[in-house]
Amino acid sequence: MRAITHNTFGDPADVLQVTEKEIPTPGPGQARIRVTLATIHNHDLWTVKGSYGFVPDLPAAAGTEAVGIVDALGEGVEGLQVGQRVASGTSFGIWAEYALVDASGLIPVPEQLSDESAAQLVAMPFSAISLLDFLDMKPGEWLIQNSANGAVGRMLAQLAESRGIHVVGLVRRDAGVQELAAQNISGVVSTETPGWEKQVEEITGGASIAVALDSVGGSSAADLVKLLGEGGTLVSFGAMGNPIMEIPSGPVIFKHITVKGFWGSKVSREMPAEKKTQLFGELIARILDGTLTLPVDSTFDAANIVSAVRASSEPGRAGKVLIRF
Repeated sequence: MRAITHNTFGDPADVLQVTEKEIPTPGPGQARIRVTLATIHNHDLWTVKGSYGFVPDLPAAAGTEAVGIVDALGEGVEGLQVGQRVASGTSFGIWAEYALVDASGLIPVPEQLSDESAAQLVAMPFSAISLLDFLDMKPGEWLIQNSANGAVGRMLAQLAESRGIHVVGLVRRDAGVQELAAQNISGVVSTETPGWEKQVEEITGGASIAVALDSVGGSSAADLVKLLGEGGTLVSFGAMGNPIMEIPSGPVIFKHITVKGFWGSKVSREMPAEKKTQLFGELIARILDGTLTLPVDSTFDAANIVSAVRASSEPGRAGKVLIRF
């Protein structure tokens, strides 16, 4: 079978290669899937570079998310059938024609859902809906987030609308407003525009903002704290700009602001199976009714993995880059 591997860490376009390997046999609790489409995520590329939190032993496999067909089941696996279409986003080394995965982490895919959507169902969409659920907001409340044009930010805005939660999105470029408008996401403000805080007030109509989501860090966190209402909550789930959150003590003290973090992996590990099933059901429903969009920029055969990772690294992509096996 074909598998995408690397013998050294480095630029994915330089070190990734297609290798012929034996088809693996599933062990207890495992399923073997015949991979149809796999998704390229930033964390996959960082892992190949050796700069991610998880560092595999070399030579290493690659990839973490795909859709495929259950091909064989290991001992003790229940609730799955050979021939069933499933999505996987919890097992490493899935960029291969056949992959062994933890059977308990597989998500059955309904017939109506396309392979292109199913191949990217787990990582970004589930992070977005888990974060939204973690916030425990009520319909009619206001939320503000920076990095609104990131994958999780875009999806969170779409999912929040379906729950009746109002969202103001902040982007750092004026062009970002138009880019999100093209995906039917409104309420977006560019911090590049002088007096942008006034625009936020106009969008909310002066209503109190209950929650602020920070994935940038630095002074961006301070901007969010200033905009939060009395008793508001600042949630940090990333630090793309600066690992230090510059939060002024005044607003925190006088507005009784709560500051807390969100780590998706921890939340997912501790989430009851019934809750996961419920949230994945909501995700699939929102994809099928068009509320949540999962655009694809391009699809490459696995033989063209170098071109695929180069395309994935291009700025301004319209969506994810997929690999076909």
